[in-house]
Amino acid sequence: MMRIFVAFEGSFEAFDVSAHESVEAVKQMVKDYFHIPLSEDQQGRWYLELMYAGAALRNNWRLSDVGISFCATLKCFVKKEDKPTLYVFNAVTQEMMPMMESVSILDKKVSDLRRLVTLRCGFPVSVYCLRTPEGLEMYDCNTLRDYRTDIGTTLRLDVWDGWKEFLMGCLLGQKPKVQRFLSKEGPVLKYENQSRYQKRVALYIAAFHGHTELTEWALKQGAQPHEAVGVHPYRAWCHEALHADVSDCPIHAAAEAGQLLILKAFVNCDVLCLECKNAAGRTPLAIAAKRQHEACVLYLLNKMWSTVSFLKLSVPMRIYIKIKQWILRAQSHRGQKSQLGRARISGAKVGDTVVVDGFTKPKMTSKSWHKAGDKNWQSTRSQLPFCKQQSSRKSVNSLLISQRDTGKQITLPSLVKTNTSSEPQRPQQESQQNKTAPAGRKEKYVKNAYLPQVPLPPVSRVDYPHRMLHCAPPGANRLLKSFFTSFSEHSGRTPRENAIYCLAVASAFKEKRWLQQLEIARVLAKKSVSNLTVQGGPEKCENLPETLL
Repeated sequence: MMRIFVAFEGSFEAFDVSAHESVEAVKQMVKDYFHIPLSEDQQGRWYLELMYAGAALRNNWRLSDVGISFCATLKCFVKKEDKPTLYVFNAVTQEMMPMMESVSILDKKVSDLRRLVTLRCGFPVSVYCLRTPEGLEMYDCNTLRDYRTDIGTTLRLDVWDGWKEFLMGCLLGQKPKVQRFLSKEGPVLKYENQSRYQKRVALYIAAFHGHTELTEWALKQGAQPHEAVGVHPYRAWCHEALHADVSDCPIHAAAEAGQLLILKAFVNCDVLCLECKNAAGRTPLAIAAKRQHEACVLYLLNKMWSTVSFLKLSVPMRIYIKIKQWILRAQSHRGQKSQLGRARISGAKVGDTVVVDGFTKPKMTSKSWHKAGDKNWQSTRSQLPFCKQQSSRKSVNSLLISQRDTGKQITLPSLVKTNTSSEPQRPQQESQQNKTAPAGRKEKYVKNAYLPQVPLPPVSRVDYPHRMLHCAPPGANRLLKSFFTSFSEHSGRTPRENAIYCLAVASAFKEKRWLQQLEIARVLAKKSVSNLTVQGGPEKCENLPETLL
C-alpha cells in the first residue's frame, strides 16, 4: 500500500491505494469520497478525469505503469463530454467521423450535411455519397428525417468505384500513388474528361490538406486554382440534381483550411484567384475571415490592395483583375465565333455511361482499383519497358544486397522479358519488388500517424521482414515469426508502430523528464505485448472510451 494525494476543487485529500490499483478504481474512490454526481443523457455525459504530470490517465492503466509512486499528487476534474449527433464512417480512410452539430441538423437536407462532411475530410462533394446503415443512398434534395435518421446514427461515406486508392494518395500527399491510380478506363475522350476531373480533385484535396508537392504537380498538369472541381463525367448532364458546392474551387479549399503556403502558390499562379467566388458568393478573403485565419486574411488583404506596375502605368489590383477578366471573355467569345462552322458537342453523348439517381446500378460503392475492373489499365501494364543500363545496375545491386542479407539464391530476370501474368498476380510481384528495394526509396512511401509527435532517427526499416536468428535453436525463428504475426493481427500495429504509439502516449507527461517518459513508454509497450491473450487484443483494450462512474 502507498499513500497518494488527490486535489479536487480546493480540497486536498490523502488516499491509501495499492501500486497496482487501476485508474478506474481510484476514480471510483474519489467519486464516493467527494460525493460527485455524474449523469448521462442523449446530449452528453459528465465524467471524472485524473491528471498526473500534465497527462490524462486512462481507466485501464495501473498506477505503477505511469510512474505514480508514494506521495504523488493527482488532480481531479469533472468534465462534460458532448455526444456526437451523427457518425460518418469514411470508407476510404476506415475512420469514424463524429459530427458534433446540434440536433437541428436532423431537420435539414442531406446537402447541408454533405457540406459539413466536406469541411471535415476535405473531399469535394462530387466524389462521394452518403448511405444509411441499411445501404440506401441519400440524395441531396431529401431531409435526414426522410431516411429515419436519429441521434447517434452511423452513416457511411462511399466514393466512386476504383477511386479509393487514388483518394488515399491525395489525402497522404503521395504524388507517385496519385499518378499511378489515375483513371484509364473507356474511350479516349471519356478518359481525358475523367483524368482532367481527377486532377482537379487532386488539386482540391492537396490545397485543403496543405500538400505542396502534390499541389505543384497538379498545377503543372493543367489544373487551375480558380477552376471549379465540377462533377464526374457520369453526372455532367444532371444539372438540376447537382450539389451547389460543385462550383467550389481549390482556392476556396485552401482558404477554408487556412493553408497560407498554398494560397501564396495559387495567387502567384493566377491573380484571378483573388476574385474567385464560391457557390455562396464569397471570395477567398471572405472565407478566410469567416474561419478566422488571421495570417491568410492579412496576406489576401495585402494582395488585394496592391498595385500592378507597367512601363509607364500602375494599376490597382482590382482594376487589373477586371481588365484581365474582360480580355479572357473576349478571347473566349472570339473562339466561339471561329467554331460556328464546326459541330460542337457538349454533355453526354451516345455510348457514354450516365448515372440516374435511383435507376442505374450504383457506381459509388467504394470498390478498390482492382475490383472495379479497369481492363485498359491491365493492357497498358502488361509489358515492361526496356530498362536503361544505369537502372539495371541499380536493380542488380539491390538484388545482390538482398541476396547477401537473406542468404538465398536469386535468379536475375531478363531485361526484355514481357509480363504476361494476369492482374491478380500483380500484388505478389509488387511485394517481391518492395523486398529488394533500397531502404531509402521505400521509406518515402511509409506514413505513420505518430511520427510528427515523436522524433525518430531518419533511417528505419518499417515493414521490412525481421531478421531471423542464425544461432537460435531449432524452431525459435518460427516461434519469433508467429509472435510478430499474432501481435500485428491483434493490435493492428507492427511492433515498431506499437513502440512509436507508446512513445507518443508517454510524451503527454510533459512534467516528466525525457528518460522518465521513455520508461513509461517501455512499461506501456511491455503491457501491450502481455495483453495478446486478451480477447480483442491491446488495441481494443487501450481505445475503450472512459466509462461512466
